[in-house]
Amino acid sequence: MTAGSALGVACLAAVMTIPTIIAAHDARTQAREIEPGKHSNVVFYELLDPYGSQPLQRTFLARKAPGPVPLPPGIERLPAAGEAIVSPKLRRIMATSAGARGLVPGRVIDVIAPEGLGGPDDLYAYIGTTPDRIPDAMPLGSFGIDHPWHPVVEPSTLDILRFTLACVVLLPLVIFLSVCARLSGESRARRLAALRLIGLSIKGTVRVNAAETVAAAGLGAVLGLAGYLGANEVMARVGLPGLRWYPADGRPEWSTLAMCLVGCPALAWGVGLFSARRAALSPIAVRRTAEGRPPRKVGALLLVPGLGVISGYCAMSVMGYDPSGGSASSTLVPCAVLLTGAGLVFGLPSVTAWLARRLAAVSKSLPLTLAMRRTEVDPGSSLRVATGLVLLVFGASLTQGVLIELEQVSRRTAPLQEYRIGLKNLSPAQRAAVARVPGLRDHVVAYESWDDFSDEIRPTVTAIVATCAQLKALTERTAGCQDGRIQQLHDDRAAYWNDPAPGTRFPFTLEDGRKTSLTVPPDRVDTHPYDISVFSSGSLLVPPSLAPRGLSVEAGSMTLVSDADTETVRRVLDGVGAVAPTAEVEAVGIAVEALAQLTVVRSLLVVGMVLGLVVGVAAFVVSVADRALERRGQVAALGLLGARAGTLRGVQVVQVVVPLGVGLGGAVVAGWLAESSYLITGGGAVHWDWEGLPLLVGSAVAVTGVAAVASLPMVRRHVDPEHIRRD
Repeated sequence: MTAGSALGVACLAAVMTIPTIIAAHDARTQAREIEPGKHSNVVFYELLDPYGSQPLQRTFLARKAPGPVPLPPGIERLPAAGEAIVSPKLRRIMATSAGARGLVPGRVIDVIAPEGLGGPDDLYAYIGTTPDRIPDAMPLGSFGIDHPWHPVVEPSTLDILRFTLACVVLLPLVIFLSVCARLSGESRARRLAALRLIGLSIKGTVRVNAAETVAAAGLGAVLGLAGYLGANEVMARVGLPGLRWYPADGRPEWSTLAMCLVGCPALAWGVGLFSARRAALSPIAVRRTAEGRPPRKVGALLLVPGLGVISGYCAMSVMGYDPSGGSASSTLVPCAVLLTGAGLVFGLPSVTAWLARRLAAVSKSLPLTLAMRRTEVDPGSSLRVATGLVLLVFGASLTQGVLIELEQVSRRTAPLQEYRIGLKNLSPAQRAAVARVPGLRDHVVAYESWDDFSDEIRPTVTAIVATCAQLKALTERTAGCQDGRIQQLHDDRAAYWNDPAPGTRFPFTLEDGRKTSLTVPPDRVDTHPYDISVFSSGSLLVPPSLAPRGLSVEAGSMTLVSDADTETVRRVLDGVGAVAPTAEVEAVGIAVEALAQLTVVRSLLVVGMVLGLVVGVAAFVVSVADRALERRGQVAALGLLGARAGTLRGVQVVQVVVPLGVGLGGAVVAGWLAESSYLITGGGAVHWDWEGLPLLVGSAVAVTGVAAVASLPMVRRHVDPEHIRRD
């Protein structure tokens, strides 16, 4: 009980502290956000750019007149012109990268203290300059706003994260602590019954059990909190992908401490109360190990509304209806998921007992018959053995759905991803290096026709220097392209397109200031680009051999193309940031902040899955030990009657594998349907996670195999006279 409480409280504290870490990060970033004013002697200008796959925020400040000015948290004074104050990580990057030093003009005079940063990995800089060098400057009012503009995780996503962590960690954790208390109560039930038989009152027997249970759980809670505090100090310095925090952020609040130090012993006391009352009210039945009551079938009825709602949404999607959006689905789906999870847990004993009765009736194998008859008599043991792992597999499917939904929101659904960089921001050497960044499929260069920027609106055209092979490889469909000729692109699906008439001439600026021109040809190429693309309708496809020499880089852009999976996008952005840190990169269809948020959410969900795995495995180990203690007398009696060691081990394996297989099979089916209903109501392009289904099935099979092997050492063919005497 003490060891189980320690592990459970450590996991509980970790889960409950995740929102605290995020809130502390957002509170500090919120305190440094600038509120514009009307009359100020300081003006400011903010820039938020990607540095690789991380957001880099720079705030330029210029003093217009002397006088007092507000200060943001973390610095003692505003930087003067030619000075800069940066975050510690940005200072380390500037010390090793010459390109990064160009991002922060001026002399670095200090670093921002932790109270002015969201976390240790923040890239932030206050740069002093003069008013004439700040475009679109705004007067400075004050620092601090009501809501953070750049949260670590969006509030809606944070709610989804809380719900998923509750399903993956907290539900198995409650089961685990209950199993620990059940095992603790079983080890004391016979002694409590003996105390009752020699004259101790019912109230006194219950109090003895409560005192012992609370003492063991309380000691475990203290040890668990101490273990979590030590792990927090280490993890805060190591960090997670996309998220690092200060050790003080991860220290539990008073509410978390109360939940761990009071809630865990209270749960243990409540579970122990049941076993103590049984020993107090029926001591003879406990001493003689009387047969228990059959399980109730009410628990399995919870699956009816849960699976009904989930299957209904899946059926609507199959029939072609779109049930996404609306407040009804946002309420029904979480409720249905909870009912389904509860039905898997509480319906498992009755389903296992029914299946055991059927198998025992037709079985010709002695180990299978013994195992199924024992499972039929005591199906509640299957609840303790399988529940933690069943909930883990069920929660894993939900986690897959959450990650798929978040990826759809944070990036476009096309299989290719484009990145645009202005040629004026790249030197010739940087262009060559950027084209070799790992993860890229190809790159093309495009130029905008010249515009005198007068009040008169004149049409312009984009000249894309590329071959037909590149056009075919980087678009969804292409027809009619001919090499060696300038052609016009046309997309009949586009809602709006530029359709210049054949023969129209468009001027382009050269590096020496002169003008050249391209004529719109009569030839058209029918093409379907992926979403927003450089290959837009109305553009000119110019073969490299026919492109004018010396076009001005001021009107040019370089478009890089890669696969659209998150890892590749992050690798490309990091590669471009390493080559040209000062270049502004436009990742078409995605936001770097959304990509960073997805990294944080994925890291936190992985942490939740690891905690859930630890809790599930621990619950399995404890429950198998519980069963071994329960069956000592029966194993000794079977050994005395001549049962072989192989028969006893076979009985043990079957008793573990059958309920676990039933539970995991139901978890895979119900979890996949729950994931699909979540994706369907989310409104994304992906409704059915066929790729994740083999992973769930393989995990269930692997868990069953490991459980079977792990249950073998729990059986010993040793005849203990004490156990025989008791029966």
